[in-house]
Amino acid sequence: MTEMTVVVPRRWAGWTRTRHLAGMTVAMVAGMVLLGPLWRAVGQAVGGAGALARADVAALVMATNMSLGMVAWMWHRGDGWAATAQMTAAMFVPFLLLFPPWWAGLVGDHTLMLGGHLLMVPAMVLVALRHHHPAGVAPPRRPAAAVARRWPAALALLMTADMWFAPTVVPPWTLLVLPAGYLLLGTWRRQWADRRRLGVQLAGLAVWGGLAAVAVAVPDRVAGVLVGLGWLGHTGWDLWHHRAGSVVPRGYAQWCAVLDVAVGVTTLLAVLSR
Repeated sequence: MTEMTVVVPRRWAGWTRTRHLAGMTVAMVAGMVLLGPLWRAVGQAVGGAGALARADVAALVMATNMSLGMVAWMWHRGDGWAATAQMTAAMFVPFLLLFPPWWAGLVGDHTLMLGGHLLMVPAMVLVALRHHHPAGVAPPRRPAAAVARRWPAALALLMTADMWFAPTVVPPWTLLVLPAGYLLLGTWRRQWADRRRLGVQLAGLAVWGGLAAVAVAVPDRVAGVLVGLGWLGHTGWDLWHHRAGSVVPRGYAQWCAVLDVAVGVTTLLAVLSR
């Protein structure tokens, strides 16, 4: 058999890049929304709220939050490390260029933030044009099938909707539910033929169990921060298992990831509101 080259209309290639930039923008906003409360909670817990209020520090924190969301999106799309690193640089370089005049008192806080965001847009476009995916045949759109595959995430959002309106600090023992779910489902699915998988799950039990034990022993405010971070940290565990398709069904990992984010963020919001 011989290779077949498919010629794709230029408008499809342009639409692909536009969609990619739109997806990254959404991911960046999601990074700011989800990670912003974490920085504030940690800053208040360790007494660093004053430092976070500085415009230069706030700009770096914002760039970090946006970069983490964008990196997650690019990793999901299968972008290369070079493109990911350059897109991350596009988040930081505009602010770094404006730091010297801000330190010298030539520009104010508002100019620093606004100018950094305005310079970020052309920087992102340049990187996207430099590292665009080879154009392929546009797949047929099946929105109903896409929604059907995301039903576990929708279920988790439905289950946690009330938490956003009345955030509460969940007890430390709830951290034990996170590794326990994987151990129970893995046992039911007979996933322990590979002992390394079992070892990883037991290590997870030790980590989240230890975090729960520490949360019980510290003051309530610090405990709330630890619990919130513990739930958020488990999101990475869910995403890794979802990608690997091991131990638990992919639908469970998807549901658990959304649930973890909701519980973690609302717990930290409850701590901040006290």
